[in-house]
Amino acid sequence: MDKDAIGQRSKKEQRHYVWMQMKQNKECYLMLFPFMLFFLVFTIIPVIMSLPMGMTDFNMVQFPKWVGLSNFYNLFISDAIFVKSIRVTLVFALFTGPISYVLCFLLAWLINELHPKLKTIFTLIFYAPSMANVYTVWQLIFSGDTYGIANAVLINLGINTYAVQWLTDSQYILGVVIVVQLWISLGAGFLALRAGFQNIDRSQYEAGAIEGIKNRWQELIYITIPSMGPQLMFAAVMQIVSSFTADIVARNLVGFPSTDYAAHTIMTHAFDYGWVRYEMGYASAICMVLFIFMFLANKLISKLLSKYMD
Repeated sequence: MDKDAIGQRSKKEQRHYVWMQMKQNKECYLMLFPFMLFFLVFTIIPVIMSLPMGMTDFNMVQFPKWVGLSNFYNLFISDAIFVKSIRVTLVFALFTGPISYVLCFLLAWLINELHPKLKTIFTLIFYAPSMANVYTVWQLIFSGDTYGIANAVLINLGINTYAVQWLTDSQYILGVVIVVQLWISLGAGFLALRAGFQNIDRSQYEAGAIEGIKNRWQELIYITIPSMGPQLMFAAVMQIVSSFTADIVARNLVGFPSTDYAAHTIMTHAFDYGWVRYEMGYASAICMVLFIFMFLANKLISKLLSKYMD
């Protein structure tokens, strides 16, 4: 029998199977429809449109003018602030991404060991900062006078004799923003990992004990982590997105623009050109570069976690 015919029939059978599954679970797809519609309109379509728009000169008033790759050329050759924003974004992502990912996992693991009532309380405590406006509190902590909490503690301990300008001195700005970003980073990824710990079949630990697993660390390495592939991947993707698109924290905490552009990320640069200068073509080119960085980081993480996805 012709192999091509077998392959075609196999694809037809697969499509038929998918269609039957959709018909059987039509209520679930109906509930997913509003989200998928908004996701299509506000995420998929803008991402697709950003590439052709990034090749235009578009100020939202006049009709877009085609300029080819000149926006991308100017980004890397003529725009010194953008080149600096790449370095700031990479430093920011390298610190906040892995650290916040490990924090999410460790805290979810520790909370999972608590009493059920305490699980709910501590989950709320650690998740709440991701929903709350904490910038005023952190501005009080890192205030540049002697009344700031950080300065008061350092002066009282004799470590410093003067007030450090945490939010205006370019030497400290990025470090402060990274600390605050870590504080609010326990968001959806943290909740996914919490759910992943609760959904692990307890019989696996009993089987592991029979096979020779002797302590909690071995359980974590050989049972827990391999059983949480989807949750680990989801949390990793969320951390990649939050790390590379960080912008609001810096703008609210250290102002816009920050001193010497010390906390000026790629997303901040896109905000500057898109919503301050209304140069949408140039802003779209910036967002496309950011998308490529995020895509490459996601491919790397997917490769690292692929062994847990089977």
